[in-house]
Amino acid sequence: MTVLEHTGAVLLQVLADPRALGLSLVGTVVGIVFGALPGISSTMSLAVLAPLTFGLDATQAMLFLMGVFNGSVYGGSISAILVNIPGTPGAIVTQLDGHPLARRGRAGEALGYATLASAFGALFGLVVFITVAPLLASVGLKFQSPEFTGLALLGLASLSAAMPGETFRGILAGLVGLLLATIGLDPLTNVLRFDFGSRHLAGGIAIIPAAIGLFGLAEVLANVGAGAARWEVIRTIRRVLPPWRELRETLPAAVRGSLIGIVVGIIPAAGSAIGVVFSWIQERRLSRHPERFGTGEPRGIVAPEACNNACIGGDLIPTMSLGIPGDSITAVLMGALLVQGLRPGPLLFRDHPAFVASVYVALAVAIVFTTVLGLLGARIFARALTIPKPVLLAGIAVLCVVGAYAVNNSLFDVGVMVVFGALGYAMARGGWPTVPLVFGLILGPMLEENLRRTLVVAGGDWLIYLRRPISLSLLLLSLVVALYPQYLERRQRRRAPDAEAPASEVVGQWTVRGEGPGG
Repeated sequence: MTVLEHTGAVLLQVLADPRALGLSLVGTVVGIVFGALPGISSTMSLAVLAPLTFGLDATQAMLFLMGVFNGSVYGGSISAILVNIPGTPGAIVTQLDGHPLARRGRAGEALGYATLASAFGALFGLVVFITVAPLLASVGLKFQSPEFTGLALLGLASLSAAMPGETFRGILAGLVGLLLATIGLDPLTNVLRFDFGSRHLAGGIAIIPAAIGLFGLAEVLANVGAGAARWEVIRTIRRVLPPWRELRETLPAAVRGSLIGIVVGIIPAAGSAIGVVFSWIQERRLSRHPERFGTGEPRGIVAPEACNNACIGGDLIPTMSLGIPGDSITAVLMGALLVQGLRPGPLLFRDHPAFVASVYVALAVAIVFTTVLGLLGARIFARALTIPKPVLLAGIAVLCVVGAYAVNNSLFDVGVMVVFGALGYAMARGGWPTVPLVFGLILGPMLEENLRRTLVVAGGDWLIYLRRPISLSLLLLSLVVALYPQYLERRQRRRAPDAEAPASEVVGQWTVRGEGPGG
């Protein structure tokens, strides 16, 4: 059976199983709440909650995780609109028009625009994911060790393109991740390396405890240092569905935002924060009344929200079909799949089509639940913003400890989580990006194993990479991707001082540089 044939069967099984639907519903609710709380990013949500799925089968785990994923990405718009603080980095632009519209007494309609645009973008991304991922995976089945080496290098090179102005630090952080990935058994000889005499390091550094520390505990530490202030919430929420005439006029903006989200999502490590800024700027440029943007313009909500949620499908395309994380969120998702004994990549589509179908179904069910909950539960989710910050942070810290321990029932993993939490906090305080470090941990084994296997087969001849068209193309593409940000930076320095700032720079009070310690 093909993946699509399995999809129909999996969908019927899920719809007939109350427990499966319940897992998706609970994941979506928790995801929305976590996403709505300022400072609790989607990456942090997934990292902290992923260990809860280790006792479930793969399909049930995906139902829960996709609910958390999609729900948290949408949830960031709630605090952006009601509190003027984005709950997630992908909602940094939603507040520019969402909060002004809420202050004009239309908070419910602002949430309605965000909810419907999120649903449109997520469905758009799902359709593209279902269409493109199998095609990309079929091409990936022709890859051998040289091509996988080039693919890993492309994933690492993409980090420099995703972090303009931080290329040098991003590369260094990625190298640290690659070095940490060498701990444990040698992939070709099974010789222990850098284990420091500890049996716990024989299998290397576990991805999930490291991710929980970098994206969870580090964010808790950062928020503890920021004080324990409450947020002032707009609680007057009347009608949620906007007028049909106004909603219809925003459809082109939703389409354009979704297209941008797909493109940004497919680019490894780009992150939705870049896409939402670009989509908002493009809508303002195309508008006959650009002066309305920033004062409560519905298209200023719809375009970035559609972009933000379309990035989900875009992120999953390279993650599932090639084994390269689309962003920090899917990097954590990859770690959860590895624990389940499933490695994302071309072989996943060939050997486990039913599981791939479960990913499609899980995301589709999560989109439906998110949309329904967003329209019916806006007032309820707004109350989550009144949780005292100390209580919230204490609860998340407990989840970090429990989640790290649950991976292998090991206190050593808790220690790993604490060490990486301190490292992530120190890196954030020093302005160092943490996402490249995680990418290095994930892509390091893939790069080392395939690089060394290629050289063994070729008798140490490095020119084998240049004699194979696909590997040569991937190496050249990696070089272009790595050098392109340098070209852009030089070009921007030569631009006139009054030129409009690019999408990667400041918009309002926010500077887009990817996701911080919380992802």
